[in-house]
Amino acid sequence: MSLEEHTEIFPQVNARDSVMRKCRESIEVKERFFELYADQIAELCGRMADRFSAGNHLWVMGNGGSACDAQHVAVEFVHPIIEKRRPLPALDLVSQAPVLTAIANDKDFAKVFVDQLKLWGKPGDMALALSTSGQSPNLVYALQTARKMELLTIAFTGKDGGRLTEVAAYSFIVPSFSIHRIQECHVALLHILWDLIHVALGEEDVL
Repeated sequence: MSLEEHTEIFPQVNARDSVMRKCRESIEVKERFFELYADQIAELCGRMADRFSAGNHLWVMGNGGSACDAQHVAVEFVHPIIEKRRPLPALDLVSQAPVLTAIANDKDFAKVFVDQLKLWGKPGDMALALSTSGQSPNLVYALQTARKMELLTIAFTGKDGGRLTEVAAYSFIVPSFSIHRIQECHVALLHILWDLIHVALGEEDVL
């Protein structure tokens, strides 16, 4: 369909104004979020750097779009976009479809991350759960298990934070009820976290 045809179908819609409105919303949400959490983010970066230095791992999980973000987190740490920065051991718990479906089929979908953490996680490791609502049972159970195993628990959430805020040592709640705005902010947080962890490890602050 051509641009002219789109204009005829939606004559009342000014596409440019819509684009700029959504862009401003995204910027405003990020500004509110980072103003609120900047100190906690900096503190967490230092703690995560210490744990990576000690040989510990980061385990990441989420559902749906947040599962994609969990994979994004892992690849950023394992294969740094800046060649001079060291790779760090981060693995997502969402990539192995046979494992997820086997646990979900034989036990319960709420246990798909718990069982993996019990097998792979060690005291001193870190567990990061991403959820726009903070209500996913499989993530809540996973962070509860992680705490019992003495992992550092972290949650990226949105809306009112949900149940994840009750079980995470560090909770970062995006002040929005828009799933898109929340996910956009999570990605920005991921990149800043990745960057400052490397800076805390003594690498140059080049970004």
